[in-house]
Amino acid sequence: MSHDNRKIRLIMDLRNQGVTDTRVLAAIERTPREEFVEEAFLDQAYANQALPISCGQTISQPLIVGLMTQALDVGDRHKVLEVGTGSGYQAAVLAKLCRRVYTMERHRDLLAQAEKRFARLAIRNVTSMSGDGYKGWPAQAPFDRILVTAAATLVPPDLVAQLSDKGGVMVLPVGEAGGLNQEIIRIRKEGTQFQSERLFPVRFVPLVQGVPESG
Repeated sequence: MSHDNRKIRLIMDLRNQGVTDTRVLAAIERTPREEFVEEAFLDQAYANQALPISCGQTISQPLIVGLMTQALDVGDRHKVLEVGTGSGYQAAVLAKLCRRVYTMERHRDLLAQAEKRFARLAIRNVTSMSGDGYKGWPAQAPFDRILVTAAATLVPPDLVAQLSDKGGVMVLPVGEAGGLNQEIIRIRKEGTQFQSERLFPVRFVPLVQGVPESG
């Protein structure tokens, strides 16, 4: 089966499993996932499952990408912070939905690979840096939306502080390392008021503080 046919089947699967936002589905359909997976897994590029990438990380299951992106409620004028670039796939999807994506990755090797993919695919509204995701990107704050793609044991206060107080939304997995009791949380911020809601269970790699000395 060709990538195109597999992609059509995947989009139908996502719709059936709760990704109903047509903008999100269109962004996923227009993002070539085969460009973001390791060569050994090319035949599984459009399987609805997470796949391993380098540095012990994963490219998320398309369903989780779809549900988290939908929960983020991204508008075309929004400025979005993504914590955990990984392969760059989630940033590429977000880039089709908003004005600009700022994406952070603690592993420099992963970030360099993602930056090459953005360049190859002519994705020009993504700005990336290597850094500690717990600390966010204060120089570019505030952000209309923040998406975290690794599980924190607690919501990082620096990220909350960098969220716009005019209806800012952050979506992130919270729970124990190893995937136990993790769930997606959505936080809405209005002025100094916060609303938090639990959305659905997940299993993510942990959000680690600091930056590795190499790689």
